[in-house]
Amino acid sequence: MNNDYLDPRNAEGMPNLADSAFAMDFLIAAKAGVRNCAVALTEAISREVRTIVRRQLEEALALHEEISQLMINKGWLNPFYLNKQYDLDLVSAETTVKIAQMKLFPDDTSRLGTFATPNK
Repeated sequence: MNNDYLDPRNAEGMPNLADSAFAMDFLIAAKAGVRNCAVALTEAISREVRTIVRRQLEEALALHEEISQLMINKGWLNPFYLNKQYDLDLVSAETTVKIAQMKLFPDDTSRLGTFATPNK
């Protein structure tokens, strides 16, 4: 990874990385929705509420399946091939470490003298 993060040439592949990260975040949120609906279903008292929550659970499961299938088709998720998923996770972790090690901000963040300030 090149340290010149401002040069657009060094952003090659970033849209795909960003898309996969957004999709994973969406998948995790969908999983949480399934879990929340399942818990709500076990705590529902009336038949009407259980019917509504069951419908929401089915919709949440369908959304989770749709996101998972998209990620599998794009090659961002490999639930059936753990070696491939491990390799993807390893590349993701290495990229995260490289980004964390980039010098994105100057050492001196003092803004003294940058703005016009009245004399005291």
